[in-house]
Amino acid sequence: MMEIKEKKALRHDWTKEELLEIYNKPLLELVYMAASVHREWHNPEEVQISTLLSVKTGGCPEDCSYCGQAARYHTDIKVQALLPTETVLAHAQKAKDSGSSRFCMAAAWREVRDNRDFDRIIEMVKGVNEMGLEVCCTLGMLTESQAQRLQEAGLYAYNHNLDTSEEFYDEIISTRRFDNRIETIKNVRKAGITVCSGGIIGLGEKPEDRISMLRTLANMEKHPESIPINALARVAGTPLEFLPKVDVWEMVRMIATARIVLPSSMVRLSAGRIEMSEVEQAWCFMAGANSIFTGERETLLVTPNPGVDEDMSMLSNLGLRPMVVKREAFCNSSL
Repeated sequence: MMEIKEKKALRHDWTKEELLEIYNKPLLELVYMAASVHREWHNPEEVQISTLLSVKTGGCPEDCSYCGQAARYHTDIKVQALLPTETVLAHAQKAKDSGSSRFCMAAAWREVRDNRDFDRIIEMVKGVNEMGLEVCCTLGMLTESQAQRLQEAGLYAYNHNLDTSEEFYDEIISTRRFDNRIETIKNVRKAGITVCSGGIIGLGEKPEDRISMLRTLANMEKHPESIPINALARVAGTPLEFLPKVDVWEMVRMIATARIVLPSSMVRLSAGRIEMSEVEQAWCFMAGANSIFTGERETLLVTPNPGVDEDMSMLSNLGLRPMVVKREAFCNSSL
């Protein structure tokens, strides 16, 4: 096994100028720098396999310009009510058997409401947690008391992406403020749940916006444990459907910069992989990505994604292996 070098102290005081200087380094120098940092903090031979399941699809009242699940856009995505608990647990078991160590459940809600559906989510969290998986949810805005309920049920992580910079945010979403996202992340932290928060590139933003988003994450009092980096999945019927495909080198730069300034975090190569070749994904792993999302349905929520067999073949070709996370069912309700 690779030896992990002595770790340097984390920083929480990055300036925009410092981050731009890193982001704009000559590409090969940037990748080498990121790969070196990656080896200080992580085993470069391992990639965490995560599975993301949409447990409630479509009908969302938000107006996120990239999202095919927004009710106001005319897309081919069909509204699906909250899945039965036993169906979700069956998917979780299948994901675990296929090599996943994290199972994330997503519901197309603007915010969590204290009702029967949330009670069912709590039961799903308990069930997945009992399998020994890292259980994650992304359910929209969350109060502190709701976060506490999820933590007591065994929730390991909560995903709530910033999406983009605070400055560019209003160009993409009008139904929720940037501050609302920050508040939900704070509520998750207060409950003792790990934070998963990243963003999307290719929304029409400038490199400065990407850097501003990373700076918000890197200068948090505690870095998010998980940073998803998504390339825009252009969904027909949404306002952003005609934007150009994100260039792979922009993804590599973004991943490398995230790895350098957020060295302890898992950097997750997320949406957009379906349009990337195996070679292009290999560059992302070299730049510091150490997690991917896969799925038995070959979708990531409602957009195309490589399947499990394809991903396992890729990892084998690259000399990588799925990360094994050894953990018992997690519960702090008695602490």
